[in-house]
Amino acid sequence: MIAKLWQRIAGWLGLLGGLALAALALLQVGWRQGRAQAEQKQTKADMAAVEVGRDAAETIERLDDDAVRDRARKRMRDTEGR
Repeated sequence: MIAKLWQRIAGWLGLLGGLALAALALLQVGWRQGRAQAEQKQTKADMAAVEVGRDAAETIERLDDDAVRDRARKRMRDTEGR
């Protein structure tokens, strides 16, 4: 009788253990995908910032007046740390 009861309980415990392992595996896959997406977004943001900086530098170089160009360069240096 105890052996028969143990067989029933063991089956359910095995099923629950398998479900728990599957849930943990799915969570880990989700975490990896989330991390990869965050890295991609950060890379895109970095590339956009570089592009904006490059465009600003080109605009400054095209200015005619030396004083205006110097002021613009100074302003860009001041905002680099932000």
